[in-house]
Amino acid sequence: MTILLNGESFQTDGPLSVSRLLDGLDIDPRRVAVEHNRTVLKKAAYGITVVREGDEVEVVNFVGGG
Repeated sequence: MTILLNGESFQTDGPLSVSRLLDGLDIDPRRVAVEHNRTVLKKAAYGITVVREGDEVEVVNFVGGG
């Protein structure tokens, strides 16, 4: 299936949770914020939110500094 990931077309094997998507991308869920179809998700929802064909996902990394 095809989704829009950070503004670019991205292929996955089928519907999957946000947690599985992040895991497959080797992204630490503690260090990002995720928007699914223009809704910012709470981290507790990553495991139950299903990404389906045509969905839009934005993953934003936190950057520390000082």
